[in-house]
Amino acid sequence: MDGEHYAPVVRDALAELPYEFVAAVLIGGTEKLRGGDDYGVPLVGDVEAAIESHAPEIVVDLSDEPVLGPVERLSLASRVLAKGVPYVGADFRLYPPERLSFELPSIAVAGTGKRMGKTAVTGHLARLVAPDLRVVVVAMGRGGPREPEVITVPPRVEGLVELSRSGRHAASDHLETAAVTGVQTVGCRRCGGGLAGGVALSNVSEGAAVAVSLSPELVIFDGSGAALPPIAADRTLVVVGGQQDPVVAAGYLNAYRLQLADLVLVTMAEPDSSWENVRRAVAGVVRPGVAVVGAILRPRPIAELRGRSVAYFCTAPAGAHAVLAAHLADVFGANVTHVSGNLADRSALRRELTGVEAEVFLVELKAAAVDIVAEEALARGAEVVLAANDVVSVEDDVDLDEMLLEMAKFA
Repeated sequence: MDGEHYAPVVRDALAELPYEFVAAVLIGGTEKLRGGDDYGVPLVGDVEAAIESHAPEIVVDLSDEPVLGPVERLSLASRVLAKGVPYVGADFRLYPPERLSFELPSIAVAGTGKRMGKTAVTGHLARLVAPDLRVVVVAMGRGGPREPEVITVPPRVEGLVELSRSGRHAASDHLETAAVTGVQTVGCRRCGGGLAGGVALSNVSEGAAVAVSLSPELVIFDGSGAALPPIAADRTLVVVGGQQDPVVAAGYLNAYRLQLADLVLVTMAEPDSSWENVRRAVAGVVRPGVAVVGAILRPRPIAELRGRSVAYFCTAPAGAHAVLAAHLADVFGANVTHVSGNLADRSALRRELTGVEAEVFLVELKAAAVDIVAEEALARGAEVVLAANDVVSVEDDVDLDEMLLEMAKFA
């Protein structure tokens, strides 16, 4: 509540509303405060302290402009939801997304939007810990299977093409992760995404049970877009895009996602970008002690490219294409003839392909990678090679791989 409301009005509202109120927090405003105002319930200094001391089942917002505008209200809502408590107001109800308990050591990887590099981070983490731990990745996607699907043998391009021809989405995240990491994956699906990252429908709970049956030592749950894995994992890694508007990346109910984080990666942290504005915004939202690390993604072909002409297909923005081409040339010896960022734009991709010439079509396993790029390459007799992504810290004093290994060790 706020001091822009006359105290007797608030007191009467508390009596009339269908709740048993146990405490109140005065969050600002002084216009109608006379001093010694009586609200009929104990006053607590801040919302977190009120939740800790009174364990409410719900938090009711009786404030309004100018004390709580839209930005401030959603920031407060994020803090409440992060405590696992619903937050309701005059014309809205927000609930913490369902996060089911899980019996094995686990890490959740979540994002603040789509195309943040979340699945690349999941794959990098899985490759990093796989030499020492039996790892299973549970991935949910908007094109995932009806029943949880276990991938034990990394799929080959020819098998993905056949899968696509059968009507399946052959670039689903669990297929990508299995193909570029070699670890066992469980594919799941989800539909819909809420403001705080909940899903309308998913089969991840069934997928989690399948993962348990595989007897792993660590399970990594890969979110989907801005939808959270619906699992209460031991640790949570949140991926933020360095190209995002800082207000969006750290505001609205992304603040809730960031409140859950044990580590935050700001990806696409290229030297000529404004990613540090995003980092500053995010650092102001996360819990004390949570590191916010800038990182870049660099392609890692899973087959030899040295001395060969290569066309690279990805979802990276055009501004990054020259850097990616130089990386493929310098590190892997590829003769890069073309870079495309249009895997998610089928019309543009089809138009573009007419002018592409290369011995090898190197593709991220995203969107139209199989049904358009791989099909075109095979029709021409060109080779198709899949690309993983390395996640590299841009900060000299940060050993990102060590941080990820510590996270796995903690879990």
